[in-house]
Amino acid sequence: MKFDKAFEILIDHEGGYTNNPNDNGNWTGGVKGKGTLKGTKYGIAANSYPNLDIKNLTLAEAKAIYKRDYWDKVRCDELPEKVRFQIFDMAVNAGANRAIKILQQSLGFPTREVDGILGKNTLAKIQAADGDSLVLLYSANRIEFYTSLSTFGTFGRGWMRRVASSIKTAVNN
Repeated sequence: MKFDKAFEILIDHEGGYTNNPNDNGNWTGGVKGKGTLKGTKYGIAANSYPNLDIKNLTLAEAKAIYKRDYWDKVRCDELPEKVRFQIFDMAVNAGANRAIKILQQSLGFPTREVDGILGKNTLAKIQAADGDSLVLLYSANRIEFYTSLSTFGTFGRGWMRRVASSIKTAVNN
């Protein structure tokens, strides 16, 4: 899957403008009540982009951000086709570092070696892995991560739908 197709699928998860005051990501300070409540649009959140005019963000601007800050950052073009979208989607939802840590956990790295860096060892292990098994392990580790968050009660249903959709994407592509 190439970036344009991945973005098309991803943007369906993200939706339009929201300004939920209970969502830490909607605040420029990254915590409810800290900074300015600017909201999220196309999944681009105020906590990550505090100087951006979120409400007036265009789809083209969002796409450029996704390419630069997520797709390229987790080196999706170097990843096997089967897991490319999984990693990209998680990077968008929880950050590039977290997406790579979950990948490393899914590849069986010892805890002390889970560093969130997509280096030679991680790339070698991912190339040697069975794609279908990796998708399942990655999805299971995503679920474990999400359920550990204090905001799971509020946002967990959406996160679980996102994981399910990502699994379907892996099967259908």
